This record gives sequence, structure tokens and C-alpha cells, in this order.
Amino acid sequence: MRSEITPGQTSDYLGFDMVMADNLPEPAALLADRGYDADRIRKTMEKRNILPQIPMRKSRRMRVGVDHSLYQLRNMVERCFNKMKNARRVATRCDKTAERFLGIIDITSIRLWVRHLST
Repeated sequence: MRSEITPGQTSDYLGFDMVMADNLPEPAALLADRGYDADRIRKTMEKRNILPQIPMRKSRRMRVGVDHSLYQLRNMVERCFNKMKNARRVATRCDKTAERFLGIIDITSIRLWVRHLST
């Protein structure tokens, strides 16, 4: 898992480059919400042979389809974020520095992963 902090008013797709620039294994598909619907992101994913599954914005002129059975897997990611927000320090963002907040996110992610492995 890769996490980065951006200012609250920053659009989702601006943080995309930071997350996808890492040397993590190449995914087979990108499951993202409408906030990531940009031609630049779609072209970048197609160059890397990654199938983008992003619903269209209502204002999009060029229509692009989505495999809904594959896109439903995105629900697992949303549930993971929901479980992370059960940790009070993640939900309230009370840490004063970005490094400490990212550390808490990492610790919470590890805790969820270990809990998942034990079940």
C-alpha cells in the first residue's frame, strides 16, 4: 500500500502521480472513482498495460465504458478506508506533523493486515 498526503483542497487526480510513481508491482487494473477521470490518467495507464476502470464524469464528451463486475471490487478498498477511520487518530487527524500522521496510517494499515491474516 502506498499513501501520500495532499492539501485538503487538492483534487484527487493530482495525487495520482505520487502514488503511481513508486516501484510497487504493476497492477492489472486501476479501480478508481470519478475524481480520477482524466485523459492523462487513462493514457498513462494504457501505456503501462493497466486496464483503467474509472466511471465517466457527467461532463465527459468521449464516452468510455466500465466493466461493472470488475469495478464492484472497489468496494473492498472503500471498506478498508472505513476500517482505517475507526482508529480515532486517523479519523480526527490530530497529529501536528505529516510524518506522524503517515506513521499512524502505516501502523493502522499493518494492524488491519495482520488482523486479516489471522482470520
